[in-house]
Amino acid sequence: MRNECMGLINLTKKGNPNISKLNYGRPIASTPIGGRYRVIDFALSNMVNSGITNIGIFAKEKYRSLTDHIDSGKDWDLSRKKGGLSIFSPENTESQNIYPYRKGDIYNILCNIDYIKKSEEEYILVSPSYMVCNMDYTEALKYHKKSNNYITMIYKNVDNANNDFKGNLTLNLDEDSKVINMGSNIGAFNNANIYMEMYIMKRTDFIDAIYNLTNTGDYQYLEDFLIEAVKYKQVGAYKYDGYLKCIKSIQSYFEISKELLDINIARELLYSERKILTKEKNESPTIYTEDANVENSFIASGCVIEGNVKNSIIFRKVHIKKGTNIENCIIMQNSFIGEECNLENVIFDKNINLAKGKELRGDENYPIVVEKNISI
Repeated sequence: MRNECMGLINLTKKGNPNISKLNYGRPIASTPIGGRYRVIDFALSNMVNSGITNIGIFAKEKYRSLTDHIDSGKDWDLSRKKGGLSIFSPENTESQNIYPYRKGDIYNILCNIDYIKKSEEEYILVSPSYMVCNMDYTEALKYHKKSNNYITMIYKNVDNANNDFKGNLTLNLDEDSKVINMGSNIGAFNNANIYMEMYIMKRTDFIDAIYNLTNTGDYQYLEDFLIEAVKYKQVGAYKYDGYLKCIKSIQSYFEISKELLDINIARELLYSERKILTKEKNESPTIYTEDANVENSFIASGCVIEGNVKNSIIFRKVHIKKGTNIENCIIMQNSFIGEECNLENVIFDKNINLAKGKELRGDENYPIVVEKNISI
């Protein structure tokens, strides 16, 4: 797959999903997850592990934290003279003055179409950032090349469509895995073929499609184009069978964080042969005092744990004082939890300072979210 396919990670989504206060200053792509990762690490690592070394991230707004996390791409072996990693936005391009009324992802890609035109790979793989999985795209590309499809969409057949994937697109397939039509999942059925918003097509076909769409002005989002393309083009589907979670709400973010504490899910998603790469930060080891008690939790490096932690994810440089009980929580980096506090079903963003004796309890389906840089 190396030098045969380029990658495009599309951060502009129709419907603008967000995960509450965690997205006030950052896109979903750069939201911390799993104690040491960001959401986009999964999409990036999937491409790199599949041999894709030319990747463009098409952002739109609030992407400073994203550029800070990714930097030159060296942690993903993408700091290269040829290809490598690039981040694009329409905000600082001349094209925004030419097409000021176009606000969708088609407009964003058009503003930076030269990047795709100058690339040499024959195929392009498009992926969102918030479909969390650990996938090898090599077989999907092989299928696409053999099938003679105009587009090959990647999907997963799920039995929890009415809960976890409501609002996502579903695929109606024939016996040859050709897409007959697509529709929105309204949650009427448990079983559905969920479109993972990942697809493969020839790079030149993709460029032609962008120009045709902007000339006609029929669509602002590629999602609408894909739904229409099924009617007059050969569109096939490639089935993915592994773990999948779509992070598009605070509930789904909280659910995947709890699911990562399941050893079987963690092994598939984080600790398989296809490693999920992230920005390396060298910290001192975590200190556990005699009073510390930790159960079924992930504790990152650089922490000081003096209290009780259960079924929780604790990021780097968190200090939990003596007598404090934390259960079913996510505590992000550089937070301080004072003595004799009680936290349950709570998400703390970065740099939270909680005074002695405080108590916060959310519901397991609706956790309390505290935005960063706050003292309570």
